[in-house]
Amino acid sequence: MKKTYQIALIILTQIFSISLISCSEAKNGEESTSNENLEEEYAGPTELATFAGGCFWCIEAPFEGIDGIISVVSGYSGGKEKNPSYADVSAGKTSHKEAVQIKFNPEVISYSELVDIFWQQFDPTDAGGSFYDRGSQYESAIFFHNSSQKQVAESSKKNLDKSGRFSKPVVTPIIKFDAFYAAEDYHQDYYKKNPAEYYAYRKGSGRDAFIAEHWPVNLDKKYTKPSQAVLKQKLNDLQYEVTMNNATEIAFSNDYNENKEKGIYVCIVSGAPLFSSNDKYESYSGWPSFTKPIDARLIDKPTDYEYGMIRVEVRSKLGDSHLGHVFYDGPKPTQLRYCMNSAAMRFIPKDKMVKEGYEDYVWLVD
Repeated sequence: MKKTYQIALIILTQIFSISLISCSEAKNGEESTSNENLEEEYAGPTELATFAGGCFWCIEAPFEGIDGIISVVSGYSGGKEKNPSYADVSAGKTSHKEAVQIKFNPEVISYSELVDIFWQQFDPTDAGGSFYDRGSQYESAIFFHNSSQKQVAESSKKNLDKSGRFSKPVVTPIIKFDAFYAAEDYHQDYYKKNPAEYYAYRKGSGRDAFIAEHWPVNLDKKYTKPSQAVLKQKLNDLQYEVTMNNATEIAFSNDYNENKEKGIYVCIVSGAPLFSSNDKYESYSGWPSFTKPIDARLIDKPTDYEYGMIRVEVRSKLGDSHLGHVFYDGPKPTQLRYCMNSAAMRFIPKDKMVKEGYEDYVWLVD
């Protein structure tokens, strides 16, 4: 069944006030308008990441607005036909899959972080399609662009498979990238152009329920920033200066630089999960350093121009608090060094994570 008709059925069933979707065809392969502001903001090296996870609208939206990502384009990949149309792909008349292609600056966000987000958007154990959308055109895939991406994807898939988060094996294939064709213009940013239909489709297809069953959701409601008055009481002087006034603690003389215990590091302000001990390494900088965060969607990375330098600051999104900076001098595969202030975080040992409500993250420190 073509997606357009499925959406109409879902909307009629679940939201009676929403009219049927009507889409006007656009020129095949027409690309969405590039974001010149993001190109300028993240000027520097760029890489591409290409993922398929069923409905491309539902894979495109979660990557929008993440610092370090320059563009996210819905389209078609994995097939041999040139310049395919939505009509042909959705009808199963081509060998392509609906996919998204992400352009990003690897000095700000790593491919590994993108893969972590991707796994949380669909059912990777479904080999025949994705939720209501059936057929090879809706099957999932990771299309790697180089050997490093292949290594990251394979390692991530292996770890996810043995984590026990799913009752069935992870079957998403990891395939060498060949070509990508941008979808018609009306498919780009569909979640913005047609929000009612988009969210009705997500809910009606079962995607949202699946994600809520297997991954933490609504974290912005669970982890919030207290008032300034509460923070003054909750934090000591150093913690307050670091988190609220962008101060930096003394190197080699802080709580977690030499900590080697298994567990997670959470925002001292909001409690949001930030880093896993599995991603911590000795950088010899004097501050706790990590190769990647638990979830890139929980941090912000504004450009810092203080002290005559241009650096990428790292902030807790839900705590609206300063954490440290990220540098492109870390170990492979991410090559990033998240250099954090101990005073901006609280460490929770593995044996206390369940008691403190962080059971969803235990698998990350095993």
